Amino acid sequence: MASLTMTRRTFAKVAAATAAAAGLGAGATGTALAETDAGPEKGNEVKRIRSACRGCGKMECGVWVTVQDGRVIKSEGDESAFQSAGNHCAKGQASLQAAYHPDRLRYPLKRTTPKGEDPQWQRISWDEAYKTTVDAIHANQDKYGKETCIFMGGTSRIWSMAPYGAFKQLFGSPNGIQANEICKGPRFYATAIDASNAYSWMEVVGRPRVFVQWGGASELSNYDDSCRTTVDVATRADKHIIVDPRQTNLGKEADIWVNLRPGTDGAVANCWAQVIIENELYDDLYVRKWMNAPMLVVQEESFKPTPTSSAQQSANIVTRILKESDLKEGGSDGRFMVINEKNGELSWYDATAANPGWEGEDWKPATEGREANQPGLDATGQTQGFVLDYVPFPDGLWPALHTEEGGREVTLKDGTKVHVRTVWEHYIDFLADYTPEKASEITGVDPEVLKEAAITYATRVDPSTGYGNGGIQYMLAPEHACNSVQNQRACDLVCGITGNMDIPGGMRGSTPGWPFFDLGMCNPDSPEIPPYDSSKILGSIEFPMIGSDRGPGWADATSIYDAIETGTPYNVTCGIGQTGDFMNQSNSINAAEQLKKLDFWCSIDLWHTPCVDMIADIAMPAAHWMELDCIRKSQGSSGAFGATVKAIDPPGEAKNDLEIVVGLYQAAGVPYFDEAKHGAKWFTGDEAVKHCNEVGLAGFRIPDWDDYKAEFQKNGWFDSKVEKPEAWGTYRRYQVGTNAVNGDFPPLPPEAQHQGWNTTTHKQEIWSLLLESWLVNGAGNDGVRPNLPYSDTEQFSDKEMFPLFVEAPHGPVADPDLFADENSFLMTTGRRQGTYFHSEHRQLPWCRELWPVPRLEMNPVDAERIGVTQGDWVWIETDQHKIREVVDLYYGIEPGVVNAEHQWWYPELKQPDHGFMLSGVNCLIDRHAQDRICGSSNLRAYGVKVYKATPENSPFGNPVPCGDDGTEIIHTCDDPRLKEWLPDYASERGEA
Repeated sequence: MASLTMTRRTFAKVAAATAAAAGLGAGATGTALAETDAGPEKGNEVKRIRSACRGCGKMECGVWVTVQDGRVIKSEGDESAFQSAGNHCAKGQASLQAAYHPDRLRYPLKRTTPKGEDPQWQRISWDEAYKTTVDAIHANQDKYGKETCIFMGGTSRIWSMAPYGAFKQLFGSPNGIQANEICKGPRFYATAIDASNAYSWMEVVGRPRVFVQWGGASELSNYDDSCRTTVDVATRADKHIIVDPRQTNLGKEADIWVNLRPGTDGAVANCWAQVIIENELYDDLYVRKWMNAPMLVVQEESFKPTPTSSAQQSANIVTRILKESDLKEGGSDGRFMVINEKNGELSWYDATAANPGWEGEDWKPATEGREANQPGLDATGQTQGFVLDYVPFPDGLWPALHTEEGGREVTLKDGTKVHVRTVWEHYIDFLADYTPEKASEITGVDPEVLKEAAITYATRVDPSTGYGNGGIQYMLAPEHACNSVQNQRACDLVCGITGNMDIPGGMRGSTPGWPFFDLGMCNPDSPEIPPYDSSKILGSIEFPMIGSDRGPGWADATSIYDAIETGTPYNVTCGIGQTGDFMNQSNSINAAEQLKKLDFWCSIDLWHTPCVDMIADIAMPAAHWMELDCIRKSQGSSGAFGATVKAIDPPGEAKNDLEIVVGLYQAAGVPYFDEAKHGAKWFTGDEAVKHCNEVGLAGFRIPDWDDYKAEFQKNGWFDSKVEKPEAWGTYRRYQVGTNAVNGDFPPLPPEAQHQGWNTTTHKQEIWSLLLESWLVNGAGNDGVRPNLPYSDTEQFSDKEMFPLFVEAPHGPVADPDLFADENSFLMTTGRRQGTYFHSEHRQLPWCRELWPVPRLEMNPVDAERIGVTQGDWVWIETDQHKIREVVDLYYGIEPGVVNAEHQWWYPELKQPDHGFMLSGVNCLIDRHAQDRICGSSNLRAYGVKVYKATPENSPFGNPVPCGDDGTEIIHTCDDPRLKEWLPDYASERGEA
């Protein structure tokens, strides 16, 4: 067999020639220019440093960084990292171009011109930058109140999560624009409603027997699982199913493609549940014992819902589910009633802290079980893990899933007779609207395909294991069509009824860390930090999840921008962004216009981004991942634990994000650490980094940071199944206790421990008591209906306790006028490709030469109909704005649907906004089209007009997007400007 000898240089040339031949990049021709060797001349000193890549913000891929004579010359995959299997993607390898990029921010800067004008930056000291920022925010707070400042956080850059917690604490404001409002947050909190926070994560490394990819392509761009791992799992699974409007790259090899209409994910998931129950493929014992399926719901509308004292989820839950306190005086309002099928009598599950468990049960944490049996897992270097056996009901108890026709009659304590039916019966009634035939009308998917997919997923490949085929890797798409929380709940319940919660390859939650793992990333622990008033968080009036006592912590982005514009409910005047990006949610144009009005803004970043150059008064330079030390655990369900290890020093005076955050605390005179616990109120420089890493290692067998790094360098990544056998090496942890479900060990004291999930009923809730209380019964924090818009029950269906599907607000059903002519299309956005991660890497030559321009996928049938061809620039238009992208013809997308790329801006344009309005897809959206529960933006599944860009309808007579002065963007791989971005080794650590 011939050997593969293609070099990086040859690869770039071949890729460029291929792109030109295909007509991509608007007719690009010529050879690649970003082909200069990536390092200096060979020297004597070579170091190979094991680390964790952050070329994307989601996956901790293991890598080797090679440093020659003090300079990084390459990075490559680390074979010890079982979670990434030696993979290192294009953008990860291009990280060295980011580290040595000539346009890096290197010194603290102060703006000297008004916002909106070409910024003239003056270099200042770090002390001045810190003091200016702190003084400006305090001055605005003195004038307008603490809540006047906001904080913006995007995808994490190692220690860059202060807008999620630390800055709120430092300045006493609850208002953070957090990317997780539209990225994983709806999933986390949907599963928190149903079972436990972040059980939306699937253990892909656990090798599920049936692999379901839903709304994403993690084989192309690292998500919470590596590209390579995804490919390995998909190709080795017994069955592979994709649920996606477009056929993904890996989807071409899938066994079943559920090609749904964009935005209809919830209807598909509910259909799967209907088919699974209809065909009796559900896990009967799990449904009866670990879901609230057998609990009883009072039927009569005259019944007044009553509160429960089970405060596991919320302090005030008001529910129609029958409790012992409804039946007799002195009865417990934490005992939820069921019918015992064995004797026909009423029985109960007690969810109070004093005596949790079923009637007749002396509950103790489960211990019996057996080793998992996942084919091929041992070859990856992982252990199998231990699967707890199901613990049966107490003798004589078998909760019924069905009652007699018309429901069971019971007598309430006041003598009133009412009828009750089980949650399971209500769920079946709810799912009657989602049969394959009805769901097909909603989604456009053939009924037989829907049925086949559901049965394939639920039919156990190997029943002898005692557990299901695996979870569902549901990703960003279901969060982006204004039904985000309920879409995630629909998927969550499919995993639940099939017994795929916390099993090998199933839904597991996040890899557990050690104590205080997030110190420095989110939340300092000094007792001198005053709490902020979360009741004033913006968006809490409009969206019940934000306003709840178990809220997600984000302030709604659109509500913040509205407050800047209107001064209502109070003035918003200043803030800090750290990895902040106003392009990721709400309407980007409106967001930028509002942020420019702020009295003061500080940006902490690596680059002159639109946010820096349009909005910032102070810019602080942050370090790149190759330039810092940081303990790393997989934020997904891989169980991997390692480190990002410093390979080189930052350029100029750039600092680790953690150092910057601690510096701002010190400038404000606010202690960062609990002095009694840590021996100091704050540490600085490398000492702060070392200390925070050692705080993160507290309880680990290697508590010293230097020793930990040495062990990591020698033996590679740690497997949490081995290091934390109870918290991660054990499956079905809901049988051990709720702290185990969250990976919190050692166990809580017995009086604080109970079996089950972190919900009001301790069960995975089909009937959500939280959503019933918020949206249907309108119960507020005092247990009665508050005078808030979201408590107006007319806004919400009486089915909201189930995962109700609602059409996207600007889709073909809800807004048919948008689809009236031949240029009308239904647009989805945000597809994954291997060179970029959201808004990142547009200035990296290796990435930009391979993918010079944003592409709009269109079916060739549509292209011929509207008169466009491969490589044409087209206008994409809504009533908000219009942008341009390049047509990419693709038969793998349905006629009438187009797929745009997101987050594009042009670093090459030397103007403050860097052209984000030219191709930024979120410039098109209606900012007030939002999820009714959590506020997330409508980013997909909306109507657009698409037509050819011509000299006659384009500025400057040029279909190619141009800057304000007519300068074309880089749109071919042979653009000489790519050479200007090649690594600058001469000045990378000196004057800029």
